Amino acid sequence: MSSVELNKPVPDFEAPATGDQTVRLSDLRGQNVVIYFYPKDNTPGCTTEGQDFRDRMKQFVELDTEIFGVSRDGLKAHENFRAKHEFPFHLISDKDETLCKLFDVIKLKKLYGKEHLGIERSTFLIDKEGVLRAEWRGVKVKGHADEVLEAVKAL
Repeated sequence: MSSVELNKPVPDFEAPATGDQTVRLSDLRGQNVVIYFYPKDNTPGCTTEGQDFRDRMKQFVELDTEIFGVSRDGLKAHENFRAKHEFPFHLISDKDETLCKLFDVIKLKKLYGKEHLGIERSTFLIDKEGVLRAEWRGVKVKGHADEVLEAVKAL
């Protein structure tokens, strides 16, 4: 499977999510979709990013936009993370990295001088027809949810 490209349809996918759901992109036609990839549940940056999207959820809903957070954490960790921070959106578990590969977010990272493969914080905006309209890679959390909201408004 090749990776996504701007202004091209995103290949259909299905993935397990919180709330005992299977998310299928094809089921979301007619709505905008924000998919944000983050490294790990319950870490400071990932928590802040989720809270920022949570705090703007009403505005995203008014713009017919669904939000999904994605990491390689399992569903049990996701359920706890989601409940703890009252996220009104679902979290997708991508243990096998299918979505990570589709969106090309696995990158070589350095932590304490050691290199490892991990998720590069990235966000993707898919329009109501399933076309990728915007992408943010190497995201800095501060102000990011507002930037994504503005991009949705511009669709």
